Amino acid sequence: MTRTVGGGIDALRAGTTGTVLLPGDEGYDSARSLWNGELDRHPAVIVRCAGPSDVVAALAFAREQDLGVTVRGGGHNTSGAAAVDGALMIDLSLLRDVVVDPVRKLAMAGGGATLAELDAATQEHGLATTGGMISHTGIGGLTLGGGMGWLTRRHGLAVDNLVSAEVVTADGQILRASESEHTDLFWALRGGGGNFGVVTRFEYRLHEVGPLVQVGMLFFELHQGADVLRLTREVLPDLPTDLALYVVGVNAPPAPFVPPEYHFRPGFAMVLAGFGRAEQHAEHLDALRSAVAPLFELVTPMPYVALQRMFDDGAAWGTCCYQKALFVDDLTDDAISVITEHLPRKTSPMTMLEFYTFGGAYEAVDDDATAFGGSRSARIGVLFIGLTADPEQLPAEREWLRAFWDALVPHSLGAGYVNSMTEYGGDRVRALYGPKYARLSRIKAVYDPTNVFRHNANIPPI
Repeated sequence: MTRTVGGGIDALRAGTTGTVLLPGDEGYDSARSLWNGELDRHPAVIVRCAGPSDVVAALAFAREQDLGVTVRGGGHNTSGAAAVDGALMIDLSLLRDVVVDPVRKLAMAGGGATLAELDAATQEHGLATTGGMISHTGIGGLTLGGGMGWLTRRHGLAVDNLVSAEVVTADGQILRASESEHTDLFWALRGGGGNFGVVTRFEYRLHEVGPLVQVGMLFFELHQGADVLRLTREVLPDLPTDLALYVVGVNAPPAPFVPPEYHFRPGFAMVLAGFGRAEQHAEHLDALRSAVAPLFELVTPMPYVALQRMFDDGAAWGTCCYQKALFVDDLTDDAISVITEHLPRKTSPMTMLEFYTFGGAYEAVDDDATAFGGSRSARIGVLFIGLTADPEQLPAEREWLRAFWDALVPHSLGAGYVNSMTEYGGDRVRALYGPKYARLSRIKAVYDPTNVFRHNANIPPI
């Protein structure tokens, strides 16, 4: 239901540098759009902010009008936390600038920038920081929830590379959070999601990456799934940190490198990305294909930015999505049995089961160093991603996915990745953060005592 705002809209427009949009205004529908095509939500007002002062004005207007507040970075969150019917949306999409200091190996990025924009700017200097695997993802939500990607084993999560953040708090203060300023807030921002304020600028530590990386993709038949997962379990403990291993249960795409007779064939793919010596990558890739014979493969050097776009087509804007996630310490035989039993029952050829493999720099960070909602001892993140082109097909995929998730829970750590949560009810958020939850609640009480930022994986103030 669309809510009509009261007076004061003219004053809001006069007091902001950006754009204020109401239902019916040109640009309103594109501004409210979300990546998840299942969702169709209508904010009462959208403020496209041109800077932190616009965010301050938007928050003041929301207080005056008693409006709920949401924040849109890239609009990629599956739950649609960026938009709520009848609320005020703070839209950061105008804040997309990225400034790179190649000498100090730092990047400053606006809160509305996408991963593609951050990567493009940093790769001009042969640098990068950990991001996700879909290039049109916004850096804001990705980073605040943790930020997993190809560089996690080599350089840690996105939050491990966050140097500082410019934050507008619920009461309109503009703060800089870092290891030396507002340290409690800085800790909470690194994994605690959008609970503590609106981040208008991120500062990242950069690393030498690319511009070319080695990529090997091996595709296996569905019936080889148990062998593929056991192989993953076997090689992961000793895998060099210059290599990233990503495993996914997926249908083969109709891509040029896939033989036509295998288009849309269900199976498992192992993708090995190499950021060090080409000989090292080739040696480990040969060991994988020797252990389990692939149906077909793609082996090639490619630009790092191309690797970051490799899966974009499978997650196009407007795709209908439902997600859940779990962390596991290992792929036990029992877990593998559950996976190989349930995965073939999916109904949509777009649906994926992703296995993010950790270790290296990820494990080197102390559990309590950040608010990230996952054990640093966990070696694999399992993401259940139900995808359909038609909203009417999503309920069946959702039912299958929930049953699959329930069956794997007993073989997991009982918590998942916050950025892959579609539902936040019950004690799910508390369970995700575990012993960190109470500390996050206390910090929430300092910076957002009235829980203005609640339309998310919410942590209420104590």
